Amino acid sequence: MTLMEKAEMRCQKQVSETLPLVCKNRFNMDNIVLRSGKILKNVNVGWESYGELNEQRDNVILICHQYSSNSHAAGKYHEDDLVPGYWDEVIGPGKAIDTRDFFVIAIDSLVNLNSKDGITVTTGPATIDPDTLKPYGLKFPIVTIPDFVNVQKALLDSLQIKRLHCVIGFSMGAMQAYQWAAAYPEYVSRIIPISGSADMSAFACFSVDGWTAPIKLDAHWQGGNYYGDEEPIESIKLSFLNLYRQALHPIHIHENYADGWTEGDLAATQTLDSKLQVHQALEILAEHRARNTTDANHMLYMTRALQLFRAGTLGSSVEKSLANIFAKTLVIQVKTDMIFPVSEAKDTVSQLKRNGVSAHYVELNSNGGHLAAITDIALVGDGIRAHLTNE
Repeated sequence: MTLMEKAEMRCQKQVSETLPLVCKNRFNMDNIVLRSGKILKNVNVGWESYGELNEQRDNVILICHQYSSNSHAAGKYHEDDLVPGYWDEVIGPGKAIDTRDFFVIAIDSLVNLNSKDGITVTTGPATIDPDTLKPYGLKFPIVTIPDFVNVQKALLDSLQIKRLHCVIGFSMGAMQAYQWAAAYPEYVSRIIPISGSADMSAFACFSVDGWTAPIKLDAHWQGGNYYGDEEPIESIKLSFLNLYRQALHPIHIHENYADGWTEGDLAATQTLDSKLQVHQALEILAEHRARNTTDANHMLYMTRALQLFRAGTLGSSVEKSLANIFAKTLVIQVKTDMIFPVSEAKDTVSQLKRNGVSAHYVELNSNGGHLAAITDIALVGDGIRAHLTNE
């Protein structure tokens, strides 16, 4: 099985037998003031939890999900589920994030990509605007990763949680970990950002344009007003294929995908429309996401949230943002990540150390590229466990 199949579908992975069945809970806020100053009404997000909250309510680990995922980090919803949550290998009794000791909570983001899957709870452009009783579309306000974190904070406040033992996240989840530490330094004891960044570099901002450009060019998008009509499925599929080109490393592609056409198929020599096997395999995954899980406008809004990110205050320097971080930090970086390079992660650790923070760097040795932080997360399980338990 290829890395992408494990990361996107995980269709052959064994379900967890150590966590009880989990359920998706719903959190509602009457309104929230966004970073932009606009007020978003009737805010809903989903959340899941694993383990038990102790009497002191201080054994809490927050899991922040990546760009294309949701709060289903571990366990399964039903006994017959074929797949568990994406980090089931490290979350559960006796695992690196041990639910015998910790209350682990994961929360759906605003504008979550998976708004069509029937499980994810998220307020976004596809949501009905309470003022018009129609989907927001592009009238939905721009939201930022600090807004995601502030909604999470409100949910934790509703549970009377006063402190987080650790915030852990991969990719966009790593950004949220940095944001938590910078915005609420008195609230967070530890963070583990994995294959992410404390701010989006100019290169990263430019690169992720390819994740949304096809949507904006699709006639079916209709300037974001496609609700009730044919969705821009083909362009969402192309957007995911562009994402895969960055999220997978060339070594992995070479080792796991055939680069020719099916033996005996002469069509490839006769038409420009025929597809090589690597295209066919990845298009199956992209088609699944486009038809069954992902809303086009949500993809646009989520990508913009990435592009606007800098930990702490919008517009401030990343050095100032890092200066607000006091939490013990373990930065984990995939060796072959082409979205967030190893050099940036090492620079962040060096800056944190200069600021007097207890910061450490661990490299995840995988040829899988960015998505190895999902499929190969068990390789750094010992480092995660040590960071959570060391005083």
